[in-house]
Amino acid sequence: MTTLRDVAREAGVSVATASRAINGHSNVTAPTKAAVLAAVKKLNFVPHSGARSLTRRKTDTVGVILPDLFGEFFSEIIRGIDLVAHESGMHLLLGNMHGSTHETAAAIAAMRGRVDGLLVMPPDVKPELLSGYLDPALPTVLLNYDAGSLDLPFVAVDNYHGAYAMTEALLARGAKQVVHIAGPKHNRDARDRQRGFADAMAKIAKVQSPAILPGDFSEESGAQAARLLVQGRLPADAVFAANDQMAVGLIAELAASGMSVPGDILVAGFDDIPLARHLNPSLTTMQVNIDRLGSTAMMMLLRILRGETLAAASATILTPTLVARGTTGGAAGSAVAAKAPVLGAHG
Repeated sequence: MTTLRDVAREAGVSVATASRAINGHSNVTAPTKAAVLAAVKKLNFVPHSGARSLTRRKTDTVGVILPDLFGEFFSEIIRGIDLVAHESGMHLLLGNMHGSTHETAAAIAAMRGRVDGLLVMPPDVKPELLSGYLDPALPTVLLNYDAGSLDLPFVAVDNYHGAYAMTEALLARGAKQVVHIAGPKHNRDARDRQRGFADAMAKIAKVQSPAILPGDFSEESGAQAARLLVQGRLPADAVFAANDQMAVGLIAELAASGMSVPGDILVAGFDDIPLARHLNPSLTTMQVNIDRLGSTAMMMLLRILRGETLAAASATILTPTLVARGTTGGAAGSAVAAKAPVLGAHG
């Protein structure tokens, strides 16, 4: 393997001079820099990123810590982050907290000294605990987490109003008995979506205790909810799943039970993962533009790394858009504003 010493020998300069030339220092003459770069090219030398980071005190790497790395939702977030990071010459170091508070602390600790900044999505971690895990000197942007007490910048989705709008739309479509499949109990997104559903049912349908089935954002929990609906004969003419993944599992299990969507029951989800538009019938959902969640957070972190001071007041709240598709009898792909109640006619 070619070393910096080999490059220096080829260029006829000291190792220190070769290092300064490669790292773009101004105290190197143009002819010397040209000789060093020619030697780099000739010897196919690749600078050691760790050694360079010690010199420059930069790693050109951003840490990304998510509750999970599996599934279309998280892959879309990573895609959005990477799109912006790549254009800026930054690399990503991924960490997985597996939904555990303990592993969140370990994942954050593992990033120290290895990244220039941090993007964290800690939906189940209390602000006071998260504060103890984070390094105040490390630029950090939170994803889908409003922790104003930490005064950190964040990017989040308006889950409450998105869920309210979807429930309102199902009721306007003619549904009388809407069932909600909730997400994990300790997940902030899930709680806000359940609250939006419950408030819409109370205010519009005058139902104070609507039917809510347990779920955990997985396809299997959606399938389990379908079995509870069918076997328990729970009255329902519409189901609003707290995410698309559960809606997918629900639809598959309903079909296996001989029920037609949307003929026998309307189904809606939340997030608009890529699979949602490819189902048959395609899934009515709240479109979050998941990759935008990631790209917006990455752009915010780059601003901090370039010297701007950002805090909670700099937060970006993304408003989801209701997209009416086949599972509610709406026109495939028709989008309406989040507050609009109508999904479309049967067709």
